[in-house]
Amino acid sequence: MMKTHLFRAPCLLALLVASIPALAQAPAAPRIDTGDTAWMLTSTLLVILMALPGLALFYGGLGRAKNMLSVLMQVFVVFALVSLLWALYGYSLAFSGGGRFVGDFAKVFLRGVNMQTFGALPTIPEYVFLSFQGTFAAITVALVVGAFAERMRFAAVLVFALLWFTFSYVPMAHIVWGGGLLGADGALDFAGGTVVHINAGIAGLVGAYMVGKRIGYGREAFTPHSLTLTMVGASLLWVGWFGFNAGSAGAANAAAGLAFVNTVLATSAATLSWIAGEALHKGKASMLGAASGAVAGLVAVTPAAGFVGPMGAIAIGLIAGLACLWGVGGLKRMLGADDAFDVFGVHGVGGIVGALLTGVFAAPALGGTQGGDFAMGAQLWIQAKSVLFTVGWSGVASFAAYKVADLLVGLRVSEEAEREGLDLSSHGERAYHH
Repeated sequence: MMKTHLFRAPCLLALLVASIPALAQAPAAPRIDTGDTAWMLTSTLLVILMALPGLALFYGGLGRAKNMLSVLMQVFVVFALVSLLWALYGYSLAFSGGGRFVGDFAKVFLRGVNMQTFGALPTIPEYVFLSFQGTFAAITVALVVGAFAERMRFAAVLVFALLWFTFSYVPMAHIVWGGGLLGADGALDFAGGTVVHINAGIAGLVGAYMVGKRIGYGREAFTPHSLTLTMVGASLLWVGWFGFNAGSAGAANAAAGLAFVNTVLATSAATLSWIAGEALHKGKASMLGAASGAVAGLVAVTPAAGFVGPMGAIAIGLIAGLACLWGVGGLKRMLGADDAFDVFGVHGVGGIVGALLTGVFAAPALGGTQGGDFAMGAQLWIQAKSVLFTVGWSGVASFAAYKVADLLVGLRVSEEAEREGLDLSSHGERAYHH
């Protein structure tokens, strides 16, 4: 009797060992992880902080005193508008359905989303996932405001925001992150180099051309009215960006840690390279340069954050600082557009540089996280295609959105209103009482 037991035990053991790979292959049922959920709720909050008040103060300080409230108002209300549109139909079109360019209406009005459902992430509730992604949509549309600041009608800003969100942001989010064309092609975009920054940068450039130059542009000095607030805004952007980049890991894990350290290092490197370039060129390093450099680094590391090593992040920051310094100087003069707060020069150029360099520094030999079969040339080509696609898509969608806004309500305020300042002429109030 004893012998049969002894014989059975190894057999059971062998069966157990044989079954382990099968157990490992069965996908784990989605299950809420409190640590992941807590981090994603925090990240969502941090992205809101980036926009309100971060971006609003960063842009507001760059404008003239007579337009301060109009800039704050545009960022604030665009954020609110897009947050609603995201829940009504944006989330469904971006993250449900398997189309190449856009999803479907299965989750329109958040139909079928409840406390038991999961989105694209298996350890956090769908409500948290859709909230996190909604903040990305809202800040991306708000970024565009900086290009046409100080001269566009408030009604036109809102019409543009609705149309551009619907036809540029939502499809791009699906195309890259929702199972669409570029994601399937293998494009690496950790937290939004294409979807957020190139997309918004191109929209800003198109807007600067279509709305036209501010009265006196090129003849008068349009100096920022409060670099103090711009520095506060840039600092809040830097803090909030940890939600943006480290939150894009989708969990409280090592990838979030890597994205976190990369965000510190790239931003620091770009701050230093921008002010070094500025000092060599103009003889002085400026606070505006340091703040702009920081944002350039944040932008450039966004697509790379979870795919490159810390030394790669430093290299990306150093290159982006100088590239974006050129973007707001030499390149801006060549393009001849009045992009008021340099949305294209920083977000467009920084996004392009970051997207391309992700294809370089993701290589394991350079400290990146990709596998041993990673081919830099092939990945660079995929990254370049994703950049060109985004430029084309955003360019066409932006042109159409501005055109429709112009036909419906008119893009530009009157000359008299612009001279008076948009705070009084559009909103009937002043930021400052002297």
